[in-house]
Formats: sequence, C-alpha cells, structure tokens
Amino acid sequence: MLLIVVKLAGLALTAACWWLASRSSGVLNIALIWGAPLLTFPIALLGRKALDAGPASKTRAEWATIPVHYAIGIALGAGIFPAVGLVQRSPGIAVPVPQPVGLALCWVTGLATFLTVLDLAVRGFGAPFAAKLSSRLATDWMYAWTRNPMGLCTLAWFFSLGLWRQSLWFLVWLAASVAPGWLYFVKVYEERELEMRFGPGYLDYKARTPMMWPRRPRARGAS
Repeated sequence: MLLIVVKLAGLALTAACWWLASRSSGVLNIALIWGAPLLTFPIALLGRKALDAGPASKTRAEWATIPVHYAIGIALGAGIFPAVGLVQRSPGIAVPVPQPVGLALCWVTGLATFLTVLDLAVRGFGAPFAAKLSSRLATDWMYAWTRNPMGLCTLAWFFSLGLWRQSLWFLVWLAASVAPGWLYFVKVYEERELEMRFGPGYLDYKARTPMMWPRRPRARGAS
C-alpha cells in the first residue's frame, strides 16, 4: 500500500513539474531546455551511490529506483516539453531534409517505440520508469537485439521530430543535452539496478547483448 502511495505521489509531482515547465517562457524556457536534461548526471550518480551504500538486494534496488526514476523523468521532461513547444513555434536554422521524410520517420520510430513498451509489458511485466518495474528480465524479441530498445527508439523519434521540423538547434540540443544524460543514467544507474534485481541472468544477458546499437542476437552463454 505504501509503495502505491509513493508512486502516485511521484506521478503527481512529475506531472506538475512537466506542466509548469511547458508554460515557461523567456530565459527560464531556454535554461530548462538546455539545462534540465543535464541534471540526469548528478541524479544517476547519487542514485548509484545509494545502491552501493548497503548490501545489494532486490528490495533495496526497487525502493531506490522509485525516486531516481521520477527525478530522471522530471529532469528530462522539464527540458523536453518546452523544447517540443519551442521547435513548433521557432525551428530556427533549417535542416535540408524534406518535411515529408521527417514525418514518415516520426511515424516509423513512434511505432517502434510503442512496440518496445508493449514488448516490456508482455515479456517483462513492466512499464516505463517507475510506473511498474519489470518483474522478470525481458530478453526476447526487440530486447534480444539491444538491451535498451525503448531508449534507442525514443531518441530516434526525437531525432525524426527534429528532421520533420527542419530544426538544427533541436538536433544539436538532442545530441548535447538529452542523449548524453540519458545514456549516462542507463550505464551508471540502470545497469547496476538490474544486476541487483536479476543477478546472474542479467549479467549473462548483458554479456551477449549490446547496450544500445542493435546487433544480431547471440546464443545464450556466448561471449
């Protein structure tokens, strides 16, 4: 019961922060767009320290992950929501890519992102971030090609959005602010948390499956 209350409170706080960020303007708007996603670095580092501060256990990993996931969600959303709003109003310097191409890529990558969420729900009985931590390790289908298909497809969708809006600054922002923090969080915090919850099974999966860029699945036990 306590866990449900904590998750609902975190969800409400996250939604409120996203709403406030989406209504920002002027200097604050720019500061949130470029700075908020970079907060993922200290959040991931502090979360990792919390994981390593005591004996490794599944319960410890689950309770540490709830605040870390919501904090990461707030940091990313506080930059993403105003950035998406701004690129609609002011794309800036144009990228020489036809808009229909970018729009088509948005549909393809959006569908791929939806399929990764579905894959996690079916294979791992989980949902993105702290909404529902996976109760088993997803290693099949899209997760057989990369350990982070959801992150990869989501970043690809934002890249496609930048191409659709023909916005150079949006693509630079994605590469300089959002992607580095996201990847750091996955490498420093999420991999350790999954190791604590799933043990040797995750270590074997990690050894045979790339972190991000897809590769043909290897047989279980292959180096």
